Amino acid sequence: MATAPKEAENAIVLEEIHAERKEPPKGQKTFTVEEAVETIGFGRFHIMLFLIMGSTGVVEAMEIMLIAVVSPLIRCEWQLQDWQVALVTTMVFFGYMVFSIVLGLLADRYGRWKILLLSFLWAAYFSLLTSFAPSYIWFVFLRAMVGGGVSGHAQGLIIKTEFLPTKYRGYMLPLSQVFWLAGSLLIIGLASVVNPTIGWRWLIRIASIPGILLILVFKFIPESARYNVSTGNTEAALATLQRIARMNGAAVPAGQLREPAKERRGRFKDLIHPKYLRTTLQIWIIWLGIAFAYYGVILTSAELLERDLVCGSAAPPLPDSSDDSEESHSPCHCRLFGPAAYQSMIISTAGEIALNPVNILSINFLGRRLSLCITMGCTALFFLLLNICTSSAGIVGFLFMLRALVSANFNTIYIYTAEVYPTTMRALGMGTSGALCRVGAMVAPFISQVLMSTSFLGALCLFSSVCIICAISAVTLPIETKGRALQQVK
Repeated sequence: MATAPKEAENAIVLEEIHAERKEPPKGQKTFTVEEAVETIGFGRFHIMLFLIMGSTGVVEAMEIMLIAVVSPLIRCEWQLQDWQVALVTTMVFFGYMVFSIVLGLLADRYGRWKILLLSFLWAAYFSLLTSFAPSYIWFVFLRAMVGGGVSGHAQGLIIKTEFLPTKYRGYMLPLSQVFWLAGSLLIIGLASVVNPTIGWRWLIRIASIPGILLILVFKFIPESARYNVSTGNTEAALATLQRIARMNGAAVPAGQLREPAKERRGRFKDLIHPKYLRTTLQIWIIWLGIAFAYYGVILTSAELLERDLVCGSAAPPLPDSSDDSEESHSPCHCRLFGPAAYQSMIISTAGEIALNPVNILSINFLGRRLSLCITMGCTALFFLLLNICTSSAGIVGFLFMLRALVSANFNTIYIYTAEVYPTTMRALGMGTSGALCRVGAMVAPFISQVLMSTSFLGALCLFSSVCIICAISAVTLPIETKGRALQQVK
């Protein structure tokens, strides 16, 4: 008797699934989102998409780089020690790590666009609050909240990836690095003017403006058609594809948009399914290592530039004659950036775009795996070259190349991760990868700002060793995504 209600319930569920699927009549033409995206091709919509979603990189870069240019001022204001300054960056990335997983799960279940909008509102709100922080503890907490919001900006990359035709992904996605570079240069330029005049609190308020303005133009970007199809909302997906076709002066394929078999979305266990287990583990290693190297370079730029006078000796760095104030001799090393320091940061940061054309050609002709292996190997080499006794110009040159290489690494792994996972788990894959990425970023400050002061060569060897491990992981990845269509379901 107890089985009768259960059988009836199963019959109802099967009937609902059959109704939801809405199989097209036999003989009627059908097409998938992938086929529609390829047929519509590249056009005006994608240029608008590139500009708006690419601009999320400007905002993210400004919020992340903000710590590097504000650290000397909060060190002076609150008399912080090295580990306390390093803890600020670590907590920013801790917030990023936790929220990356949560927002990735939510994006696969409730949509990329909603989570992107929510993350921008969250980051802008807490960033503005940071400028009113009354103490070091409040500053650390509020910046951690900002890091959590910034973690959702990765949904902009996913939306771009899911709308771009296959042959354009390898060219357009690396070009997004231009926006990150613009954000980095903008915050350094603003800091050089605002910090010495009206202070770091106003710098944070001004840096929040681009994110607030960007929220206003999100309405021009639709939800991902691939996501809508994965949820069974084929009407919305078709309407989005037709809108894109009109903007591009093209047409969607003839027939009915085909809905794939239903699959649960945003499940962690899918990432460790035997089909993706090895890929997932190796991707996590690579993300962790790339972030460790990238943020290590950013955070140690000032320390590295000071070494040109001592060339690896154990002697303490010589004081800057241009800054002979009482603050410069305090136990907490209170030394503010001067014009020369900002200029060196701008030059080294500009390196992020230097290898972009080479990186674009490499990932399109050599493939994602081999390209990443080569750039990771070169990154390891240039870390070791930093120990060479050379001039200030030489150090800046090494930093320039390192920034170019670590930027190329990020370009490639971003593209690979977005391409290798199917739509039903793509945001979660990016989210968990972003979380592991921030583990590397959380460790980097203690290596670059604490260990490096006691063992410079030891810190460089550690950075280099991690890069070598990542290079091996990259070349042995089981799936090459060059020229591969985005997968809809697992």
